[in-house]
Amino acid sequence: MKAKILWIEGKRAASPSLIPGLRRKGFSVDIVPTGTQALHYLTENRPNLIVVHAASMRSNGRRNCRTLRNMRPEMPIIVITSSDFPLEGDACASVVLELPFTTRKLINRMKPLLPVQDENMLSAGPINLDLRNRRVSCNGREERLTPRLVTLLQMLIEHRGEVVQREILFKSVWDTGYTGDTRTLDVHISWLRQAIEENPRQPVFLKTIRGLGYRLDA
Repeated sequence: MKAKILWIEGKRAASPSLIPGLRRKGFSVDIVPTGTQALHYLTENRPNLIVVHAASMRSNGRRNCRTLRNMRPEMPIIVITSSDFPLEGDACASVVLELPFTTRKLINRMKPLLPVQDENMLSAGPINLDLRNRRVSCNGREERLTPRLVTLLQMLIEHRGEVVQREILFKSVWDTGYTGDTRTLDVHISWLRQAIEENPRQPVFLKTIRGLGYRLDA
């Protein structure tokens, strides 16, 4: 996962959404429709960057930007404006982009504002996997994993939100073409749940999709 973005966008966006393009590039994007909801979000979450799509709210974003800056002085903020509602000479925004522009331009302006990514770290929501040290942390808890559990969790993170079939997981993690008995996979899924779930018997993140496989919701 490249970075977590809080995206504030109203319901009146005149241009095509940029969000699908960001998600295809691996960014995690959480969307809220108002500045008030953004403040509530920030009380429990810490994104890497905030985007205020002021044009979608028919404003220049100055008020939202200043409020967010007061709450999170250290956090970079990008404001998206239109020619009808320009934002000039206001230090609350790290970057101001005026529509229209491409997803590529947005990403290029985001990159200098984001922390340097460690290729040995993978994240999905609150789940953080350290590939080098074989450790996983989630909601303040940290556990050491076996190499196979690391490979299993890595695959689930890379396909987060998707159902991964049992046979595919077993074949990939155990590097075998034999998939007649995947009970070993069930045991490893159970161990993963013990590492990342508050209550492994009622998993919030690692879901069983009966008859198909498993899905990581994070």
